[in-house]
Amino acid sequence: MDSEVLEFDIGLGGMGSGREGDEGVDEEDMDDNSSFPINIVNTGSGEIYLPEGDLLDLEPYEGMEFESEEAAKAFYNSYARRVGFSTRVSSSRRSRRDGAIIQRQFVCAKEGFRNLNEKRTKDREIKRPRTITRVGCKASLSVKVQDSGKWVVSGFVKEHNHELVPPDQVHCLRSHRQISGPAKTLIDTLQAAGMGPRRIMSALIKEYGGISKVGFTEVDCRNYMRNNRQRSLEGDIQLLLDYLRQMHAENPNFFYAVQGDDDHSVSNVFWADPKARTNYTYFGDTVTFDTTYRSNRYRLPFAPFTGVNHHGQPVLFGCAFLINESEASFTWLFNTWLTAMSGCPPVSITTDHDAVIQSAITQVFPETRHRFCKWHIFKQCQEKLSHVFLKCPNFEAEFHKCVNLTESIEEFESYWLSLVDRYVLRDHEWLQTIYTARRQWVPVYLRDTFFAEMSITQRSDSMNSYFDGYINASTNLSQFFKLYEKALESRNEKEVKADYDTMNTSPVLKTPSPMERQASEFYTRKLFMRFQEELVGTLTFMASKVEDDEEIITYQVAKFGEDHKAYYVKFNVLEMKASCSCQMFEFSGLLCRHILAVFRVTNVLTLPSHYILKRWTRNAKSSVILEECANDVYNNYLESQTVRYNTLRHKVFKFVDEGAQSSDTYNVAMIALQEATKRVAVASRNDGKTTLVNGRMRTKSEAYRPISISVNHQVVCSQPLSEDDMDKKIQELTKELEFASKKCEVYRANLLSVLKDIEDHKLQLSIKVQNIKISLKDSL
Repeated sequence: MDSEVLEFDIGLGGMGSGREGDEGVDEEDMDDNSSFPINIVNTGSGEIYLPEGDLLDLEPYEGMEFESEEAAKAFYNSYARRVGFSTRVSSSRRSRRDGAIIQRQFVCAKEGFRNLNEKRTKDREIKRPRTITRVGCKASLSVKVQDSGKWVVSGFVKEHNHELVPPDQVHCLRSHRQISGPAKTLIDTLQAAGMGPRRIMSALIKEYGGISKVGFTEVDCRNYMRNNRQRSLEGDIQLLLDYLRQMHAENPNFFYAVQGDDDHSVSNVFWADPKARTNYTYFGDTVTFDTTYRSNRYRLPFAPFTGVNHHGQPVLFGCAFLINESEASFTWLFNTWLTAMSGCPPVSITTDHDAVIQSAITQVFPETRHRFCKWHIFKQCQEKLSHVFLKCPNFEAEFHKCVNLTESIEEFESYWLSLVDRYVLRDHEWLQTIYTARRQWVPVYLRDTFFAEMSITQRSDSMNSYFDGYINASTNLSQFFKLYEKALESRNEKEVKADYDTMNTSPVLKTPSPMERQASEFYTRKLFMRFQEELVGTLTFMASKVEDDEEIITYQVAKFGEDHKAYYVKFNVLEMKASCSCQMFEFSGLLCRHILAVFRVTNVLTLPSHYILKRWTRNAKSSVILEECANDVYNNYLESQTVRYNTLRHKVFKFVDEGAQSSDTYNVAMIALQEATKRVAVASRNDGKTTLVNGRMRTKSEAYRPISISVNHQVVCSQPLSEDDMDKKIQELTKELEFASKKCEVYRANLLSVLKDIEDHKLQLSIKVQNIKISLKDSL
């Protein structure tokens, strides 16, 4: 024996899902009129073997000769294309003398049966089992080499045991799917322009006059583009790493990290510049993480971590390029980002609706409230329910109203059930999925958590807008960082402009309220305008007491004549704290018009300090804590006077209610009231300096008694003083105390004023420096 058989199984030409194969034959090539047998054409992207002559009706026969093995393979593949089946190489025989192949067998792709390797699949579950394609077809072509060097057909089986594919579907068969040189050139051009596989295929179909003439499928186009990206990416990744190393060398506070695969190749990259890390210390209470932004020609997810600054503008907390979007990659990324942000997790985080991201967040941020981007879900809704949108024009408005305008969980649940029943969508799979996750995207379930949004109907933007106008799908990595830096400069300029406007312009006040003037001095300009909108809105609302439970009073707040749309505010008069059923303060950090309406009817004339979040003030980025309300004696007076007034009124109302129960309680109440009136009159004459001991007023006779003072656990009794000496001593101590208090108040006010001036001056200098930089940049 001069030869032995080596069995193997490969495809003939074309492209499979996930990899490129040998080049096949275009349908147009079979129409060429030239001589038989086979011609080899070099296209520059590989060799394609084309039959010569009019071979449209020619089929293989025993004794048929070919110049080479490749020519025989190409002929059988072209024959298979005409008939309607796919081919592959089944076996070969090699010479024992020199190992050269001396015999080949080409078969129908449906030949044989799948070999189920039980050992390989025993210990692992196959998540996506492949379709059964082999059915034991016997159709084949065998060729062997002659002494002359030519190859001759030694066997041919024509019959198939399955249906053949019609001509308009042949391009889907694996051995006939090929991307020709001109098609590759066109794909490369369109990919560089930022077009995706679907749009590119549409262009190719139009160019070639039909999908069957294109010669390959969208999957093949997608795989080709992916391989292109991978080849280009390998070179540009090094540029990315060089950039990050350079930035870190220039500033050690520039943070970056690279995740590698098992083969030590780059998997994911994260970085955060010093400004991003500093901004997080001021505005890191709520974060948005977005992976839907494919910012570059490789279609890599560019994933920025962003937040909202004191002007309501987007602010950056770091960025990542995700080459691998697995759960392990997101877990690594979130842990790395948390390390860069000094290990302090945010109060809330907003991401896309993605199960993999959700699982990673649960592991890394167990205490952080996780919300799905509502805008992203609305966008998905337009895709998943496009048939409903076309058939029922009112559905979109009703869906929006159900999600955004329902005021309670009960109202939302009722509206949702009514909506899905009315449009026969109760069994819609995608709708059921997002309904199951409603606690993570529907506003009524999220209002108790801070998300820094000014309205529940706000778009909940993914932060793609941060880089709008600078980065698009045609941007490669070598261009990316130049445009990235320009985007950062633009955002910084906008923040400087907002700082300048806040510090150097005064807003127009619309009411005589001291609260409005106070807010105009605290808040940034944009936040004040939003607060002013709520304050003016109180003029159309009525607040009525509906329940009085000792220290907490409940008010019903509604527009005149619209009691069916009422909100309920619980107000603790002793602590000056209020909560509203709309939960706007919890959600946005600004008081709603409903609480402000209650403040109006209860004579609360200034904002209590605990309702002024520093992150919304003009001093949000100040390292000095300025209690500015303490700098305004008038504001202090108003606030303390209001607290005392509300507390006394609350107690008096209860006293009157209980005293009027019967004649006995009435008499007791009158006697107590007369006694209280006398004591208040005495205190008023003494200008509030009456001594209180253990919560009760000391009488003069008690003041003359010997006082026992404990010194080092020993009781020392002082000798009684005469009445004149006692009065004189009290007057001296009172004057000293008043003088010391006034000096302390003056010193404190002066210190706070100096610190405030320093902060204002620092901010103005920063604005001037930025303006100079901008001017120099424009002049260059």
